[in-house]
Amino acid sequence: MHPLLKSIWFMVVLGVVSQIVGSLLPRRIFHGDRPPFSPFRWEKDGKIYEYLHIRRWKDRVPDMSRILKSMVKKKLPVGSSSARMDLLVQETCVAELIHSLLIVAGLRLLRIWPGIGGWIVYLIYVLLGNLPFIMIQRYNRPRLVHLVEKTKEREGSL
Repeated sequence: MHPLLKSIWFMVVLGVVSQIVGSLLPRRIFHGDRPPFSPFRWEKDGKIYEYLHIRRWKDRVPDMSRILKSMVKKKLPVGSSSARMDLLVQETCVAELIHSLLIVAGLRLLRIWPGIGGWIVYLIYVLLGNLPFIMIQRYNRPRLVHLVEKTKEREGSL
């Protein structure tokens, strides 16, 4: 089998496995306001991603929650509770972790296809298949965490 086909199969299997692993992770262990998920100082609470015009393209990338009905939807309905928002924050943490692990696991592509071909496939896999999704999570999460805090304050005052 050609190394490109082996690489594609590997990426498909990795995607399916990562979806299963991500769905099995207990959400309670993820906290968007704690490292490694809290914003780094250089990210300026996610504002650094605006230089990459993330608002223009973030809603155009594939979203598995549109395909798999069991996944938490990424859009917050108006009047969402702080618990619903908290769940979405946890989902952003899980998504970031899974995409980060996929980048590491993707290094196997360099063994499947040694040389320049493997490097090209790996870089495409990282730059198009994982890095944009990590950036979206790191852009959205600080705003969601602030929204959760404000909503909890409002809910507490009712």
